[in-house]
Amino acid sequence: MSGSGAPIKIGVSSCLLGEKVRYDGGHKHDPYLTGVLGRFFGFVPVCPEVECGMTTPREAMRLEGDPAQPRLMTHRSRVDKTGQMLEFCRNKVEQLAHEDLCGFIFKKGSPSSGLFRVKVYREGLPPASGSGLFAAAVARRFPQLPMEEEGRLHDPVLRENFIERVFAFRRWKDFLAQGPDLGMLVQFHTRQKLLVMSHSTQLYRELGALVAGGKELPLAELLDRYQELYMKALELHATVKKQTNVLMHIMGYFKKNLTPYEKQELLQLIEQYHDGLVPLVVPLTLLKHYVAKYRQEYLQQQVYLAPHPAELMLRNHV
Repeated sequence: MSGSGAPIKIGVSSCLLGEKVRYDGGHKHDPYLTGVLGRFFGFVPVCPEVECGMTTPREAMRLEGDPAQPRLMTHRSRVDKTGQMLEFCRNKVEQLAHEDLCGFIFKKGSPSSGLFRVKVYREGLPPASGSGLFAAAVARRFPQLPMEEEGRLHDPVLRENFIERVFAFRRWKDFLAQGPDLGMLVQFHTRQKLLVMSHSTQLYRELGALVAGGKELPLAELLDRYQELYMKALELHATVKKQTNVLMHIMGYFKKNLTPYEKQELLQLIEQYHDGLVPLVVPLTLLKHYVAKYRQEYLQQQVYLAPHPAELMLRNHV
């Protein structure tokens, strides 16, 4: 949920919600999207083909030519639909700019909505890889928007990364809505520190340096630069090694509190996580217990300890 309590809005290819808009008149309903993510997200459905004026059902289409600027061609009748689709894309991305989106889930393989590795056919050559025309337009218009394909969301690591970024983008937008000053940015950054560290120590340092020198930049430029680096950092995967470093870092805050037995128990759980024997939620649960027990104020405000709802069970995979 966003700070206002309303569901977080994400764009999604209409067919994934069960709408019968596919070229064959069918759909590609994804139960994870509607059943699990639908409890936390409000969906803004988009079907580029139908919305740009094509019928359902319709002739199958594919991308052809230059992968950087492919043409959208009907398969049998060889009608070029590129202009029609690009005109729709230009108008639609401007409409979406008013939707306050925090993410977008695309349909894999689609010549309009596929984000990665969409086949682009070339005469006499094997197919190249490209992006669907609409997905590419969204990526150009909203470079920091978290984006993913529905097929890749079945990978627990990719799923966690995408959803974590959606919630992070919502937090950032809620922060901007407060009309922040430099002091408020320092507070925001302090709360995000461990989360960013779990993705990139390099970008964590860059963000710290940016905030520390914040007085040297106009506020608008500072906030734009922070958003860019913040979302870039979270796009990098939080690997087991990086997460282990953060867990050890958190443990350091309790060196004067824990008994030798408690330290040994915590270290053992962190090592078991590192070795792939238990999920991240196991050492984190014990650490959160100590944060509450010893009223560790700095850690209590860290977003890292709860960056998304526990019900999504994103930290439960080994």
